[in-house]
Amino acid sequence: MGAANSTSFWNQGVLGRKILFTLTTGAVVKAVLILMVGLVIAKVLRRYLLSLARTTKYVWIINEDTASTIHNMVVVVALVYSLDALGVLSITVAGTSLSNILVAFLVFYFSYVLAKKSKDYIIMRSSKQKLPEVQLKAKLYYYTFVTLAFFMALNIAGLSGRLSTIIAAAGITGIVLGFSAQTVVANFISGIFMYFDKPLRIGDAVRIGDFEGIVHDIRILSTRIRQWDGTLVRIPNEKLFNSEIINLQKYPARRAEITVGIAYKEDAQKAIDTIMKVLEEEPIVLAEPEPRVYVRELGDSSVNITIWAWVPSELWLGQNLLRSKYRLLQKIKEALDREGIEIPFPQRVNWFAEALRVKIEEPKEDSS
Repeated sequence: MGAANSTSFWNQGVLGRKILFTLTTGAVVKAVLILMVGLVIAKVLRRYLLSLARTTKYVWIINEDTASTIHNMVVVVALVYSLDALGVLSITVAGTSLSNILVAFLVFYFSYVLAKKSKDYIIMRSSKQKLPEVQLKAKLYYYTFVTLAFFMALNIAGLSGRLSTIIAAAGITGIVLGFSAQTVVANFISGIFMYFDKPLRIGDAVRIGDFEGIVHDIRILSTRIRQWDGTLVRIPNEKLFNSEIINLQKYPARRAEITVGIAYKEDAQKAIDTIMKVLEEEPIVLAEPEPRVYVRELGDSSVNITIWAWVPSELWLGQNLLRSKYRLLQKIKEALDREGIEIPFPQRVNWFAEALRVKIEEPKEDSS
């Protein structure tokens, strides 16, 4: 009886070891197959992308760097699933396997690297003339790609369905985040609309509300303006999109407007001819469109003459504006002085209905 039980126990132990050996061997074979298939796919995909990079016009996204990045991503993902097949990554975190979390992280990381490399490649290959526009395009692509990769990673990790539940469970925090997200989304969408509308570019001189200066940077959520005094202003894209934008440098030439007053006793036509001669000889004034000089109004103290002269836009901005305007005013004043034409100071003539009478009183003597 005892011998029979001993034999049965020995048979069960051998059978158990065989089953354990079989399961372990199966897991190893599965892991090796997954890794080998991943390596093959990665190699084939890399070769295909490299061959495609030689002929495609989308070389900014399909090139040697991106091919290597995708190759590495496939290899690492295959390695993770191989370890999962061995049971090494069988740990569950918040209802999601550790392998899915790792794969989600890897997909997001490599997508981020891919987006960054593509953005840098776009900027590097662009010409200096188109660099501001290309930078905005590259940033738009970068943020869009990273956002899609983020939601893809959430889906792989199995957290996409729980995201709304987590936010809803957060109560007040969820509401605050919702309002914040609304502002972020509004700025993001406004940035996309501005990219297609192109009201301004980096380097343009603009006036937006109370701010005036050079567009320093255009980002996906905000735009930065460097004012003439050197201060940097950040304007959210939503506010910028809904504001009146005056582009001071959209066209190569701008009309400069200056007003000069002459005395009433002077010949207005002579003053106009004198000023026109100055404008014709001044190199910063363009011949076309032709400058115009005319009497605008009869002011309180002077006959006001308005001067319209077209100058290069870059000479009528910021510090250049001060220098150019001073130059023109100085030349005009010198010319009027040579011709003896008076530029009056403000004065007022008072008339009285009756002649003024002057009464002189002698001081009274002190009786004390």
